[in-house]
Amino acid sequence: MAHILILGGGFGGVVAAERLAENLAPEHQITLVSRSDRFVFYPALVRVAFGRADVADVSFDLREAMLSRRVRFIRTEAVRVDFRRRIVTLARGEFDGELSYDHLIIATGRRLATEQVAGFFEHAHHLLSVEAALRFGEAVRRFQEGRAVIGYCPGARLSVPVFETAFALARHLEERQARHRVRITVVTPEQSLDAIAGFGGEDFTARLRQAMEAHGIELLPDFSVRRITEGQVWADDQSKLSYDLLMLVPPFAGASIGLHHYSAEITDYDGFIRTDRHMRVREIERAYAVGDCVSFSGPKMGHMAVRQAEVAAANVQAEVEGREPSALYTHEARLIIDTGDADTLYLHQGLWEDEPHAVRQGRFWSWAKRVHETYWRMEHR
Repeated sequence: MAHILILGGGFGGVVAAERLAENLAPEHQITLVSRSDRFVFYPALVRVAFGRADVADVSFDLREAMLSRRVRFIRTEAVRVDFRRRIVTLARGEFDGELSYDHLIIATGRRLATEQVAGFFEHAHHLLSVEAALRFGEAVRRFQEGRAVIGYCPGARLSVPVFETAFALARHLEERQARHRVRITVVTPEQSLDAIAGFGGEDFTARLRQAMEAHGIELLPDFSVRRITEGQVWADDQSKLSYDLLMLVPPFAGASIGLHHYSAEITDYDGFIRTDRHMRVREIERAYAVGDCVSFSGPKMGHMAVRQAEVAAANVQAEVEGREPSALYTHEARLIIDTGDADTLYLHQGLWEDEPHAVRQGRFWSWAKRVHETYWRMEHR
C-alpha cells in the first residue's frame, strides 16, 4: 500500500486528490492537508466584492468533498518538508506532528508578499481572499466620488482581476448614476499595454484598450508601486498618485515550507519550486509540485493548476503501479476578462511554443465564465 500526501486545498490539491482517488486501487491511502476546510473559487471574488455572488455560491465544504471521495482530510498547515526521510511536519491545526508519505504532491500556492510594498497592509485592498473581497466590497459601497486606483505591483502574477475590477466598478457606478463623479485609473509596472500580460499579441491588447476606453477607464503604465501612504500611492521614481479607493494585487512569492534546507536548485529566487514537465520537483524522488507554488514563467491561474495537477496525478499513479511517469505538462494561458457586456474578452495562447493565439470577444464569454464557475462548484463539491 502506498501513502500519497497532498499539501494544499486549492485548485491543484483538490484536482490531484480527485484524480488519484478515481484511478488508484482502493488499498492506497490519499491524504489532503489544507489550512482551511473550505474550497474557494477565487476567480469569482470580484463578483463577491460587487454583491453579484454570495460566498456560499463560490465555495464548498472541502472536508466533506474529500471524504466522499475516500480521501483523508486534515485541516492543518505544512511547515516543513524532509525529502530525505519523506516526512512532513504539520502544525497550527487539528494535527500537530510529523506525517510520513511514499509520494508527495505540493500544492501550497503562493504567498502574498505585501511586505515588499511599504504601507500595503495598512492602506490597500486586494481580492485574493474572501475576507479581503468582502472588505473591498464595503469600501466600494461607501465610495461616492473621487479617484479609484486599481492595479498590480511589480512581482504580481495575476492581471485578470485588475481589469475585471475596473470594469465592474464602472458598471456599479453607472447603475447608481455616479459614474461622472469618479475617475478610474488602472496602474501597471509595464511601459505599455502590449506588455501588460506578457502575452496575447496586438489583437488582444487592442481590443482590451478599446474596451477600457469605451468604459472611460484610463491606463497609467510604467507605474511601479513601491510605497503607499494614506491617500497616495508612490512609484519607484517617486512619482505619486492620489486615490480615494485603492485595490492592488501585491507581489507574489513562493509559500515557505522549509525548502531552504535543500539545494538552491529546488526553488528560484522568489521561492517558487522548480519542476520538470512531468511536474516532478527537481533532484527529488517521488515529489511533485503543482499550481501557484511552481516556478513557471507567466501568470498564476487556476486552469494552469488544474492541468498541472492532472499531469502530476497521472505520474504518481504510474510510479505507484511500477510504471515510468510519462504525462507531460504544456504551459498555456486560457483567460476571460469579463466586462459584463459584449466587450468581454477570451484568450487562448501557448506560453512555451511559438504558436498563434486565439482571441474572441462577445457576451458569450461572460456567460461561459459563469457556467464554468457553476460547473466547477457542483462537480467538485
